[in-house]
Amino acid sequence: MSDPYLTITVFRDERVLARTLAERIASTVGENPRQVLGLATGRTPVRLYHELGALHARGRADFSHVTTFNLDEFWGLPPSDPGSYRTFMTEHLFRRTGIRPEQVNFLNGSAPDADAECARYDDAIAGAGGIDLQILGIGTNGHIGLNEPGRDLASRTHRVALKASTRRSNAALFGGDVDRVPKEALSMGMGSILRARRLVLIATGKSKAKCVERLVHGPITTKLPASFLQLHGAVEILLDEPAAQLGVRGLHG
Repeated sequence: MSDPYLTITVFRDERVLARTLAERIASTVGENPRQVLGLATGRTPVRLYHELGALHARGRADFSHVTTFNLDEFWGLPPSDPGSYRTFMTEHLFRRTGIRPEQVNFLNGSAPDADAECARYDDAIAGAGGIDLQILGIGTNGHIGLNEPGRDLASRTHRVALKASTRRSNAALFGGDVDRVPKEALSMGMGSILRARRLVLIATGKSKAKCVERLVHGPITTKLPASFLQLHGAVEILLDEPAAQLGVRGLHG
């Protein structure tokens, strides 16, 4: 059985999923223009971000007063680096939606002191009143943000060594060359993530099906960081049919 706190919706395909979630986010921001949004990077949310941009272009969404915090950033890269997550988010979301630079919060991968930068970021989240809605993806190894599977999970924002599978998943940002992908990153910790008021996890494609099945039906374990979402009282999991193919059932979107 799935955890009683996990609300699962299965969509025909990722396009319908992205369009539906974009409409909901736009509506939420319309009700409270000063929403604090937590954002994920990676391939999965790209279609969502483009749908948000399309709503903005049609005058159906105003993001001029939102505040954003991204989950993670590569360690050792300046924000202007073409492979940085900051560049990724500018291309796929920020420049499409009119989110002002002063309202964007990002970990600085070129900060002189990683520990100090992580502490600064946690303080900034607290200073903004916490995250209202956190968008999440899930790695093929079950990571959330860049909290990799292991014996322990950090609660607060921290420096992390990336698994080989995670570096391979990010190779597209570096011209397909996995050797150019940084070996370390800064990431919100699981405690930081779980403090958000609402969590929405998106998973698409058959490569995510096994981790999704373990998240929904398995125990809470540091070997699958995503399983800690079972501890939160307001989690939605949005899947396309391939990601739900291993017996994960939910509402039909």
